[in-house]
Amino acid sequence: MTSPTPAPTRGYSADKDQLQKRLRRIEGQVRGIQGMVDQDRYCIDVLTQISAIQAALDKVALGLLDDHVGHCVQTAVAEGRGEEMTAEMMAAVGRLMRRG
Repeated sequence: MTSPTPAPTRGYSADKDQLQKRLRRIEGQVRGIQGMVDQDRYCIDVLTQISAIQAALDKVALGLLDDHVGHCVQTAVAEGRGEEMTAEMMAAVGRLMRRG
C-alpha cells in the first residue's frame, strides 16, 4: 500500500488559516447582499456592499500575489525557470486588472 502524496507547499501555506477566514468573511458579505436584494434595499446601499466585497477580494488577491512572488517565483528563479514563472504571474495580474 502506498502512502498518499503530500500536498505541495504553496506560497500561502503558512497563512492558509487566515486566508480561509477572510474568504469565509467575504462569503458572508455576499450572502448579506442576497438578503439585501430579498429585502428590496436601496440600490446604492447594495452597490456599496458590492464595492466592499471587491476591495476585500482585491486584498486577498494582492496577498496571494505577494506570497506567490516570495515563494513560487523565487523558487523558480533559483531553478532557472524565472522567466516562465514571471510571465505566468504577469498574465494573472493582467486578468485581475481587466474588470469592468
